[in-house]
Amino acid sequence: MKLCSFQVQTPVGIFTRVGALRDQHLVDLNMAYARFLADQQEAQPYRLANAQVPPTMLEFLEGGPSTMATARRAFGYVVTLGPSVKGPMGEAIWYHSASVRMISPLPNPPSLRDFIAFEEHIAATSKKRGQPIPPEWYKAPVYYKGNHRTIMGPNEELTWPLKTNKLDYELELACVIGRRGQDISEREAPEYIAGYTIMNDFSARDIQFQEMACRLGPAKGKDFATAIGPCLITPDEIPDLNALTMIARVNGEVWSQGRFGTIHWSFPQMIAHVSRGETIYPGDLFGSGTVGGGCGLELDRYLNPGDVVELEIQPIGVLKTRIARVANE
Repeated sequence: MKLCSFQVQTPVGIFTRVGALRDQHLVDLNMAYARFLADQQEAQPYRLANAQVPPTMLEFLEGGPSTMATARRAFGYVVTLGPSVKGPMGEAIWYHSASVRMISPLPNPPSLRDFIAFEEHIAATSKKRGQPIPPEWYKAPVYYKGNHRTIMGPNEELTWPLKTNKLDYELELACVIGRRGQDISEREAPEYIAGYTIMNDFSARDIQFQEMACRLGPAKGKDFATAIGPCLITPDEIPDLNALTMIARVNGEVWSQGRFGTIHWSFPQMIAHVSRGETIYPGDLFGSGTVGGGCGLELDRYLNPGDVVELEIQPIGVLKTRIARVANE
């Protein structure tokens, strides 16, 4: 499934819902399951649907494999009934994607870890500092903890941050954890991945390198925004993760292109490393780090106010961000 979070306007306010994409439409999974239960003559379809297929993504992920399996059954059921089907009391189940606001598939991850897992990228950035790749990098996956409260979704606008002179994008794939666990083996780790999404770890390079000169960080240079989206695609939808092509465009021009299969540290290795003596939780976000050549730093090119950044990894889609013009410009 291609899972997403979307917002709908109602007479009593805006509500965020979990949906599954089908062509140009979205299926509200919670309401789809309520319809399924009502058709099975269940006395309390809404109550059970809220418990078994929660309407928001983090709660959905916290339900684990059983929620995912139930959602698949509900999705398949309403697909057979067609786009005209309604909820038990006439509620909408199907939406045209253009009629709702798509937001970050996971607006509130409990944590964000971003790795530096591509050898080509760390080699290039180390060379810019006049240094070799640290030998410690080959011993275990290295990451920093980002600001999980500044997550952006698709088609959002990023306000120019921190008066930086070197605003950069970073072309990444991310996995989202779908089960709680500790001391997970590399062999078992794939079972803990709920899905994959595109990630843009925006960076203010001048500020980042100033603070990292103190041998700590990054912090302010990255904490202002991380974009993910447009959807969270379940692992069964990607037959060969290593074959994925990763593309970054700025104002329609290709700036970066790479292949996920060039990664040195895999997601299972990251999960095994992080979970050693530490619990991982549903909704935890793991970024792959930048693919080789996948940022302006490596190209000596940086973003400007008014630029439109598009990161594309199919079959996930395109993650688009517009950089806001500086006030009074």
